[in-house]
Amino acid sequence: GSGTAGRGTGGVIALPAGTRILLATEPVDFRKGAHGLAAFAAEVLGEDPFSGVVLVFRSRRADRVKILTWDTSGLVLVWKQLEGGAFRWPPVVGGVMRMTPVEFAALFDGFDWSRVGAPKRIPRPTAAA
Repeated sequence: GSGTAGRGTGGVIALPAGTRILLATEPVDFRKGAHGLAAFAAEVLGEDPFSGVVLVFRSRRADRVKILTWDTSGLVLVWKQLEGGAFRWPPVVGGVMRMTPVEFAALFDGFDWSRVGAPKRIPRPTAAA
């Protein structure tokens, strides 16, 4: 055996390093399709859904997520329902929260996204006098 059993491979969505990933922290109406979510992003979140940004939406039930992005030829909508568990969502505060590709991959796989990646604040050295 390869010794990698038991953990997911990191999902179906591979994102370039510079991709902007924005999570809408408040739950949305999951009856909305791609165009409804695009309109919501523009009107409520103030984001251009056709800019290549990856928009992540949560349902009221914590086990569902929708991801919307524009891939230069059309809107792409990914819907996922987590079996036997719930996604780990940040607190509902209103607006959007930026995520790194690593955090997004962890969230999408159902892991605790807040424990992955580098520390958020890196102390900057002060210039020597």
